[in-house]
Amino acid sequence: MKSCAIVILNYNGEEMLKKFLPSVCMHSTYDVWVVDNASTDGSLNFLEESYPQIQQIKLSKNFGYAGGYNEGLAQIRLQYDYFILLNSDVEVTAGWDLGLIKWIEAHADYAALQPKILSWKEKDTFDYAGAGGGFLDGYGYPYCRGRIWDSIEKDKGSYDDTIDVDWASGACMVVNGTVFHQLSGFDPDFFAHMEEIDLCWRMRKSGWKIGYIGAVEVYHLGGATLDRASPKKMYLNIRNSLSMIYKNETASRFLRIFVVKSLLEHLAAVSFLIQGKKEFSRAVLDAYRDFRLKKSSVEKFHPEWEGREEVLRKGKVNLVFWKWKVLGKKSFEQL
Repeated sequence: MKSCAIVILNYNGEEMLKKFLPSVCMHSTYDVWVVDNASTDGSLNFLEESYPQIQQIKLSKNFGYAGGYNEGLAQIRLQYDYFILLNSDVEVTAGWDLGLIKWIEAHADYAALQPKILSWKEKDTFDYAGAGGGFLDGYGYPYCRGRIWDSIEKDKGSYDDTIDVDWASGACMVVNGTVFHQLSGFDPDFFAHMEEIDLCWRMRKSGWKIGYIGAVEVYHLGGATLDRASPKKMYLNIRNSLSMIYKNETASRFLRIFVVKSLLEHLAAVSFLIQGKKEFSRAVLDAYRDFRLKKSSVEKFHPEWEGREEVLRKGKVNLVFWKWKVLGKKSFEQL
């Protein structure tokens, strides 16, 4: 069995592959695979003609981010110990994969790890997705060192450390292959968005740690598949967040969180309506409707492994949105 494979999920991403594969091939040591979600553009022809050394897994339909990785990794699960899941719009740096794998191999109690993720467009600035390490507030809202909601910091070296985090970004994350498959991978019902946070939550509940290593840097374009300001992304984030919290919290805790989130997010829907952004208001309402419709089929997660101490961060931040929007705290240090 080999140590690691770099796995890139692709769906109609020919232009992204042309732009970012050169850095991956130049700076990577481990095998590179592309899992294709039944693309209809010229992606596969481009790979076959320009990068015949890259191995491909061709799926029968678009399974989304969650299902696509589940299907793809299942086909090579017996060949590698670790997988680096890499978005197709990420530029990597010299020694990046060796740095990640060397660290996680030396820390056997970690199931996932992410590097520092900076913006490809502004390379002195953190990226929205993952930044300097991801956390969850007391109501399940994700935030990062270097990015609180839409407030994004410059990289001033503050997050060059190595720490435990609540979640690793799906833009670039290492996963322990055995743990990934024991936990059934990503939740395919999520399709896209929040699935890596849900997986990391389940990993932590099962006794594993999630790490961040600031000594390794990559640059993420972001929005290549779905713009973060789109109604569709808002819908998926809200719907999947509710499912994630319901799955991983106790019934009483979920009820308290649901009341607060429902109030905040329905107020946001009203605000969108007043601003004439009907599609965003509808996205909020549709997310709550669809969560209620599927709630009975969402299984509570109970760790199957015995004898592990539960590893859960007890964060000091209760409601990051309140601190960001009302109290004006725009950086991680201010929280």
